[in-house]
Parts: sequence; structure tokens; C-alpha cells
Amino acid sequence: MRDLIKRYWRTINRPSAYFSLGFLTLGGFIAGVVFWGAFNTAMELTNTEAFCISCHEMRDNTYAELKSTIHFSNRSGVHAKCSDCHVPHNWTDKIARKMQASKEVWAKVFGVVNTREKFEAKRLDLAEHEWARFKANDSLECRNCHSFDYMDFSRQSPRAQEAHQRYLGTGEKTCIDCHKGIAHQLPDMKQAQMDELARQAKVQK
Repeated sequence: MRDLIKRYWRTINRPSAYFSLGFLTLGGFIAGVVFWGAFNTAMELTNTEAFCISCHEMRDNTYAELKSTIHFSNRSGVHAKCSDCHVPHNWTDKIARKMQASKEVWAKVFGVVNTREKFEAKRLDLAEHEWARFKANDSLECRNCHSFDYMDFSRQSPRAQEAHQRYLGTGEKTCIDCHKGIAHQLPDMKQAQMDELARQAKVQK
């Protein structure tokens, strides 16, 4: 194995007998541009709604639920697709999220949520992972479209005005703390509540 590596190293270190340095440099630059363009095109393809709902697990569950909400259809015609809420917009965070999403490919291959029953059984776990991600980044995906600075409080209900000014204005809470069921059905929260009570009981001991 070591001899093979040495042989390859000598090959790539050896000066070219046929092409000039300028030609190789230009060729490398063009190859880099082509690779980068293809990579970004593929990345953006995976952000399309058509790609997200190409498997029935998403199409028949979360997407079907989204279609009944104001994020899907509304008076202003603003339509939020899956990636608007579940993929960060800035490049480095987007790459990290795509790497995390490789687990979803694993779930698809091995049929982790390939039936409605399996999906419902995993719904709370899936939701808690997303809620934790939103909490950690201060609901960044929400704030890409909804800005506290431009909210017209006069057009909100008194309850919404009070909550937004108290929590968002002070940074005490973030969007996902109050809007967990905004685009998809909430999971059965009884088990989560029991787990939280058990956790608090341990802390108090």
C-alpha cells in the first residue's frame, strides 16, 4: 500500500511533459468553476419543493398538513416551501444542515417512517429535534421572513401584541416557543409533558 501511495505521489509531482503550466492552471480554474457550479446547482435542487415531497413520507404527512395552513396559501400570495423553514439561508449553516439531513436518507432507505403509523410513532421525536434547532438559532428561518422591527402591532390581536413586545422585543423567548403548531400538526404532547415533569422532579431532589 505504501509503495502504491509513493508511486501516485511521484506521478502527480512530476512536471508535465506535454502541457504548459499556464494551460494546466487555466484547465484547473475551469474545472473548479464547473465543479462549483454543478455543486451549487445540486444543492439548490435539493431545496425545491418538488424534491422535498418526492417521497411519500413527506408528501402524505407533513406536506399534506402544510397545505391547510396560512404558510401555504394566503391573501398576499406568499408561499413558504419546505426549505424556507427547514434549511438555513446562509451557506455554512446550509452545508451543516445538509450533512444532518443525510440521516433522512438513511430513514428513507430503511423504512423508518414509511407508514402513517410509523410516522406518528416518531412524530414527537422528529418535532423535538426541529424545535431544539429553531431554539438554538433563535428561530432564524422564521426571522428570514418575519421581522420584529417591521411588525405592525396595530393589526395584531391584543394578546399577540403583548406577547411579541414582551418576549421578542426583549429576547426572552423566540418564535418557536409559542408557534410550534404553526405549519404541522402537533404530536401527542402527553409523553413530553410527563418527561418534563420527571426531569423537573429530578432537579428538585
